[in-house]
Amino acid sequence: MFLYNLTLQRATGVISAIHGNFSGTKLQEIIVAKGKILELLRPDPNTGKVYTILTVEIFGVIRALMPFRLTGGSKDYVVVGSDSGRIVILEYMPGKNAFEKVHQETFGKSGCRRIVPGQYLAVDPKGRAVMISAVEKQKLVYILNRDAQARLTISSPLEAHKSNTLVYHVVGVDVGFENPTFACLEIDYEEADTDPTGEAAVKTQQMLTYYELDLGLNHVVRKYSEQLEEHANFLITVPGGNDGPSGVLICSENYITYKNLGDQPDIRCPIPRRRNDLDDPERGMIFVCSATHKTKSMFFFLAQTEQGDIFKVTLEADEGMVTEIKLKYFDTTNVASSMCVLKTGFLYVASEFGNHCLYQIANLGDDDGEPEFSSGQPVEEGDTFFFDPRPLKNLVMVEEMDSLSPIMCCQIADLANEDTPQLYTLCGRGPRSSLRVLRHGLEVSEMAVSELPGNPNAVWTVKKMIEDEYDAYIIVSFVNATLVLSIGETVEEVTDSGFLGTTPTLSCSQLGDEALVQIYPDGIRHIRQDKRVNEWKTPGKKNIVKCAVNQRQVVIALTGGELVYFEMDPTGQLNEYTERKEMSADVVCMALGKVPVGEQRCRFLAVGLSDNTVRIISLDPTDCLSPLSMQALPASPESLCIIEMGSMEASVETDETGSAGGLFLNIGLQNGVLLRTVLDTVTGDLSDTRTRYLGSRAVKLFRITMQGSEAVLAMSSRSWLSYTYQNRFHLTPLSYETLEYASGFASEQCPEGIVAISTNTLRILALEKLGAVFNQVAWPLQFTPRKFVIHPESNNLVIIETDHNAYTDETKQQRKQQMALEMVEAARPEEQEIAAQMAASFLQEEMPENVFGAPKAGNGMWASLIRILNPVTGETLDKVALEQNEAAHSICLTKFANHGDDQFVLVGTAKELVLNPRSLSGGYVYVFKLTNEGEQLEFMHKTAMDEMPGAIAPFQGRVLIGVGRQLRIYDLGKKKLLRKCENKHIPNFIVNIQTTGQRIVVSDIQDSFHFLRYKRQENQLVIFADDTCPRWLTCSCLLDFNTVAGADKFGNVTVVRLPADITDDVDEDPTGNKALWDRGLLNGASQKTDIVANFHVGEVVTSLQKATLIPGGSESLVYTTLSGGIGMLVPFTSHEDHDFFQHLEMHMRSEQPPLCGRDHLSFRSYYFPVKNVIDGDLCEIFNSMDLGKQKSVSEELDRTPSEVSKKLEDIRTRYAF
Repeated sequence: MFLYNLTLQRATGVISAIHGNFSGTKLQEIIVAKGKILELLRPDPNTGKVYTILTVEIFGVIRALMPFRLTGGSKDYVVVGSDSGRIVILEYMPGKNAFEKVHQETFGKSGCRRIVPGQYLAVDPKGRAVMISAVEKQKLVYILNRDAQARLTISSPLEAHKSNTLVYHVVGVDVGFENPTFACLEIDYEEADTDPTGEAAVKTQQMLTYYELDLGLNHVVRKYSEQLEEHANFLITVPGGNDGPSGVLICSENYITYKNLGDQPDIRCPIPRRRNDLDDPERGMIFVCSATHKTKSMFFFLAQTEQGDIFKVTLEADEGMVTEIKLKYFDTTNVASSMCVLKTGFLYVASEFGNHCLYQIANLGDDDGEPEFSSGQPVEEGDTFFFDPRPLKNLVMVEEMDSLSPIMCCQIADLANEDTPQLYTLCGRGPRSSLRVLRHGLEVSEMAVSELPGNPNAVWTVKKMIEDEYDAYIIVSFVNATLVLSIGETVEEVTDSGFLGTTPTLSCSQLGDEALVQIYPDGIRHIRQDKRVNEWKTPGKKNIVKCAVNQRQVVIALTGGELVYFEMDPTGQLNEYTERKEMSADVVCMALGKVPVGEQRCRFLAVGLSDNTVRIISLDPTDCLSPLSMQALPASPESLCIIEMGSMEASVETDETGSAGGLFLNIGLQNGVLLRTVLDTVTGDLSDTRTRYLGSRAVKLFRITMQGSEAVLAMSSRSWLSYTYQNRFHLTPLSYETLEYASGFASEQCPEGIVAISTNTLRILALEKLGAVFNQVAWPLQFTPRKFVIHPESNNLVIIETDHNAYTDETKQQRKQQMALEMVEAARPEEQEIAAQMAASFLQEEMPENVFGAPKAGNGMWASLIRILNPVTGETLDKVALEQNEAAHSICLTKFANHGDDQFVLVGTAKELVLNPRSLSGGYVYVFKLTNEGEQLEFMHKTAMDEMPGAIAPFQGRVLIGVGRQLRIYDLGKKKLLRKCENKHIPNFIVNIQTTGQRIVVSDIQDSFHFLRYKRQENQLVIFADDTCPRWLTCSCLLDFNTVAGADKFGNVTVVRLPADITDDVDEDPTGNKALWDRGLLNGASQKTDIVANFHVGEVVTSLQKATLIPGGSESLVYTTLSGGIGMLVPFTSHEDHDFFQHLEMHMRSEQPPLCGRDHLSFRSYYFPVKNVIDGDLCEIFNSMDLGKQKSVSEELDRTPSEVSKKLEDIRTRYAF
């Protein structure tokens, strides 16, 4: 079996984010690292929309990112620390829209190792040097400079190693133009290592160490080191030179401290806490991330605590000496992994979990009456200041970017009866978690909907002048009339536009620089700017049946298939071409392309005839109206559209040069199929046809503009958009009701919209999230969702939600009552009244936890609930809360043989589980009966277990429960579950059970799969086969009777199969004689499985499922990852396909080595050698390579580039989108 890996949606969880001027213009961009993906985002300073400009797979692990700029430069480079054992410097090339590797210096082995640098990066603020550091021992400094051609140069590495030292964080200190200096947080473990009593480990203190790069002597010295009082977690560089006092801010537990070399005294300030916080009072508070903003006159820092509260930190300096640190509560957002403050006044927050946000900084919070905390205010050691959290005041959310990270669990099913299955994913953690329903399609935002007096049959928009930015009129055609609406603040009817209102319209357009043209059955109406009207009437009894127009040309087809061609002359007059052309059959549809820039006319006319052909006709004056080529079609054409795709308009803001794309002829057929054919720009030949089935109705095509380039809107029973995005064709359905006719629409409120008609309404729509594969509906949940089951009769979901370190609602109320009592008791007699009022208001105030986070209860505290949810309406039908410290970990829906058709939900819970060192006071299995057609849980009983039930599965009218490492069969009794059978030979802990017939596949937490057979006669569970490799399984999926797919927590997907000669008829040996001489292989079962396929995905896979994602598609193995990625492994149907892709992958590996220096083959073989899986992500990069490379690769394969990209598209559309 050979598989092909396809990514449907890339990971969305951001590990780190940086900002800078990467395209070398005034515009600031953001680069985010998402595990193995680099992405360039550009926030639009006017609208606040965030556009993804470029996404690159680097086939490695991005561990650190830093922007840097050479002294006096205007462009930022990116330094990447990855697992490749190399330092890589990238430059973004706006012309090619690609990252280019400027330098790649090898310094160590690949992989994420303790002593190989790559984990931390620090850059000298003046851009002269960069330090790359490992977690332990090694640090290297590279000097950066420019040569005579102003190219970036890099020196050989200078070592700053120190053995037995662990590093926590590294930053470049801003020292102006003195020798570059780096500050490190380190700890020396040499004493702790040699001391057997363990006292030294407790006493060892963290050090702040300065390393100085002596530019004159060209080496690095360890300049200065001092011990720190608290344990610190990160450093913030303070601007120096002419901009500020220099030095560093040390963020440690409960304190923030300012330190600098010389005679500067340490300034420390406690981190303020929330007033009346329900958190465990013993728990310290730390800052988790920060952002610096500096202008010529001032600077400040935004630092965020682990509860999500952001503080504005400023320093008061007196003659270069810092005298106090001031902190002021700014606002509360999601806990971020990185924050960026942009010069345009935006704050980008890359959330640790959940959606990422872009905020506008509305004010800097200088005069808002918030108390300001200072290091100068006297406060007892160990005490701190208190503040009151509040909703956003200084920040305004402008844009929220959907992120599925973390996906905890996913199932694919069509519960909404839409023909196409939906993905039901449990996402997020804590109070911000949600159930998200993903559907394949683009999200449509409705700008306006208005009713019309009847059912229109067409709609167009036109501008008055060619240089106008926005459209002036919307023209709506009815069966016997035409309505003209003018676009302004509002849309209203006008009568003085010069259009003929008493007739239906066939088409209208802007003509030349300032004229309009209206084509109606009896003629052509040419309306000049000064409202002069020229009419051309049809001869005799003939009518115009079809027409095609662009800015300079009009072509009409009269009854009987006669073509008449008009072209505009320099005076703005429409002139008819002397000859007319008779077609051999009736004209069904026609299309003209846009007039190319700098040319007089579009050279080609496409005509669809009733004899199922499309003809291309020349409009060149030398051979006007002569046929050039034709294509036979499988069915009758409905509409045509000639479009230039893949071209980029030249952009003024970013200096991007325009690039010419190719001409494509899109043909919509009456049987619901869309064909896309390449139209040769010189000869007019048609070649390389791609087909897609869109729906049950005839396909109508409309040309619209999306992100500056042309796109096609295709309408069948659903509407689809065909567009290019990041060098790749996308054909995506719109998640919206059926539309009948559409046109592009541009106004101030909606610069790139669509105006469309549906029955008797006129709708203005906008598509904002281009490039997104899924649109999502989110239903909020209370705790982190763990697993769910689908009730097949009612399609409801039963979800278990569990959080560690959390309170249940009941305990939370008790804690509040207790704190309120303490407040009253602690007050002096004269303050009793005020205290009582404060206590009452504290009890009443509700802090929404999805904004402010849930209180941390402490280790070993669990909160859990079971919820029934309707996935279509998002309504919670029933909720069962478990007691404090009882946590649900497994769930199963089953029927029992002795209880007829009743459905039961079994939930396995653990009581008082402490994760490390592991201990628990017991496990339980709750049994609920589903009543009221699957809408309510009726509690039956709970059964105590001696370990945690980690997995439950139905099995032949009874249930299999993995209790710790024991596998047991239980049956339903009146008072509790009754144990019928058990097997004690699973090594560690059972995390998953799959059954098929008499066969059971058990996943062990660290020992891969065990295949068991249940022998009914002897009532025994016998292990008859297991795997040879240890695997830390997270999920598994049966592919057939002998084959199972599994994924482990290191990001590998594996398929194992039982060999043909294996027998599951193995006897258990009760006497023990056999056990003496047959221990099995490797102390396991005597028979072993074969490995069919291995593949390293690079992200923790949390669910695997065999499913069909498109109607009529084939089955594939769909996986979801913790970071929010969705992908699939699809089987090859023929040997020649596999052979072709194997060779393509081989050539791609050598032609297009990964960006950050990791070897592709070794990345995909991180833990196990890659076997029988071809990486589609690498193959699909073929489409974005430059043409020369494409040609050379495709020649090696004996194909043309278009054939290769057609193969790539075919395998994708056969299984997915």
